[in-house]
Order: sequence, then C-alpha cells, then structure tokens
Amino acid sequence: MNTEHRIVILGAGYTGMLAAVRLARRTRRLPVRITLVNPSARFTERLRMHQIAAGQELADHRIPEMLAGTGVEFVQGWATSVDPEARLVTVDDDRVLPYDELVYALGSTTDTDTVPGVAEHAWTLNDPRAAHRFAGRLTAVAEQSGSVAVCGGGLTGIEAAAEIAEQHPGVRVTLISTGEPGAMMGERARAYLHRALDRLGITRSTGQAVTKVLPDAVELADGTLVPADLTLWTAGVRVAPLAAQAGIETERGLIVVDRTLKSVSHPTVRAIGDAAAVRQPWGTIHGTCQSGMPTAAHTADAIAKELRGKKVRPFRFGYFHQPVSLGRRDAVIQFTEADDTPGRFHLTGRAAVLYKEIVSSSPPKVFRLSKRMTVSVQLSRGGRATRTRD
Repeated sequence: MNTEHRIVILGAGYTGMLAAVRLARRTRRLPVRITLVNPSARFTERLRMHQIAAGQELADHRIPEMLAGTGVEFVQGWATSVDPEARLVTVDDDRVLPYDELVYALGSTTDTDTVPGVAEHAWTLNDPRAAHRFAGRLTAVAEQSGSVAVCGGGLTGIEAAAEIAEQHPGVRVTLISTGEPGAMMGERARAYLHRALDRLGITRSTGQAVTKVLPDAVELADGTLVPADLTLWTAGVRVAPLAAQAGIETERGLIVVDRTLKSVSHPTVRAIGDAAAVRQPWGTIHGTCQSGMPTAAHTADAIAKELRGKKVRPFRFGYFHQPVSLGRRDAVIQFTEADDTPGRFHLTGRAAVLYKEIVSSSPPKVFRLSKRMTVSVQLSRGGRATRTRD
C-alpha cells in the first residue's frame, strides 16, 4: 500500500519550478513524493527571450541542476493526457504517473493559427531554439540592411522591437499593432516609451489588424503591405488543451479555480500561472510572471498546510508594476494600481534599467534561495482592492 502523498507538477516554467522547489522544502519532513514533468531539461527564461532573438547569449540553466538537493524527481517528456478521475498523467504516450494531487502549470504560447501565414512565415519567441534560429537569420538580414516586422504592440512586442533595433541599427524595424503600443501605461510613461522608440528608429503601424503574413511582407486589413525580410509574431496567446480534453472545467482553456486555486470541478487539481482563471474582487488576473509566481508560492504553501491539517486562506493578489526594457540601455517602469491600471508614478532611464534587470534576473535566484528558506515573491496582495469578508 502506498503511504506517500504523490504530487505531480506539469510544466517547469517560472511557476512550476517555484512550486516544485518551495513545496519540496515545505514538506521535507512529510511522506511526500514530488515529480516535475517538462519537455525540455533547460529552464526557459521567458522574460528574456527577446534578448536571445536579438543575438544575445543567456545563461544555460538546467532543470536537474536547479532541483539538486530538493528530492524532486524530474521527468523529461510531454504530458500527453490527464485522467482526473483515475488521477493519472500520461507522459509521451507511454509512461503513466499516478498522483494524489496535480499542480497544472502548463503555460501559454503565442497563437500562430488565427491569422493565415503566421505558422508558415513568422517567427515566435515560444522557445530558445526558435529564438536562436531567428537571431541567425536576423544577422543575415542586418548585413543586407533589411527589414523586420514585429507584430503585436504588447510588452513582448515592444521589448523585442527595441532590442532588435538597438542591437542591429541598420535594420528597418516596424512595430505593427491594432492599438497604440504602451496603451496600458499612463500618459507620461507612454510618452517616454514612444520617444525611446523614435530614438531607436522604430516605425509604428497602428490601427489596422494583420490579415496575412507573406514570405516577405505583412498584409494589413486595408490592403497595405509592410515589407519584412523577417516577421516576428508576438500577438495573441493560446493555452495547452490538456485540461479541457480531460474534462476539467475551463474558461478560454484556463482551469477555473476557487479562491484557494483548486479546480472547481476536480479539487485534486490545482492550477497556477497562466494556466489558471484566477478571479479577484477587481477582476480576472492575466498571465504574467508577476502574478504567476505568487500563485505558485500560494499553492505550495497551501498543499503543505493541508497536509498538516491547517486552514488555507484565499489567494489575494494585486499588480504593482509594468516593467518594460527598451534595449539594454533604457527602460520604463509604470507603477500600477492593484487591477493593473496605471498609477501616478513611473521610472525611466538608468534607474529603470537596473530595476528591470533585477526583475528579469530574479527567478533563478529565487529558486536557489527557496531550497533553504521561504522567499517572498509577491510585491502586493492588493490591499483594499482584494480584501473580502471570508
């Protein structure tokens, strides 16, 4: 008879890694077996993918090394099915992992299916290998003083466009977006961002949706063709279909969770990061590292508490900032209200560069520290905006 409490964690991104390491420490004196499943043995720093695409080399963090000393078992492979009734996960269609609790941390990827030509002709920042190949092509385009179109005016698109323009000043970079880049920021921070894009020579094309990506151009809704020797696609996201296929209740593919981040349909399943539809009194959280890591910490702590018979409090979260790098030498930080609307203050220039670097480089450091101590990963619980009567 099995006496261990078996916990399987799917996904070793920012949230899955933190959940595994923190949970291992919090349950080190309990009969618990933790298994972490991920397709790659390399930890992907999603916050820095635009740097790889622009030709920079990042540290090679290996998941088994990051887990060393924790007792967590690492299984390299694709989770291909989940059976929440039998409590089984199948990996690579042939290995079956039984669980008592499942932590679902499969993150989102860029949607390449909605717009014709994206899958065939555009590049994404979904994994380091593709980003490295894009960087190789970018070098050849730069030698010919060619053009790059970055589709998507969100933070990822802005950072990628700025990084490419700074690293390859001879390349003509066009940032294409239906809305104004930086629209989520306050007026002064947004104005600073646009001055930085002007300084880097980045052309903006706004107000028209992309209808097709061609081998050498991007077609807009009004028929305009934007020349592009390379197209980088950062618009739209899609989530892993595994949860919905398993019959777990989802919303837009995200697992619907209760106030403690348990699945409302299958309480032995917990969802974290951008795999979960997490509601707060001010609205639904959108997937970012800023919100994802607190969900991982809360879930690790909640499992440990429940195993000890303790009460788990509801998850509370409020946004604190919107950090945006503008190349390696500039950045803008918009501080926010709990619901991610812009606050009164923002930070720019060298101070913002340092701030952004601290944010981007912190997760691997947090993982290492979490082996030895409980590390705070949440800047704000939302204050009055998330305070409710239990």
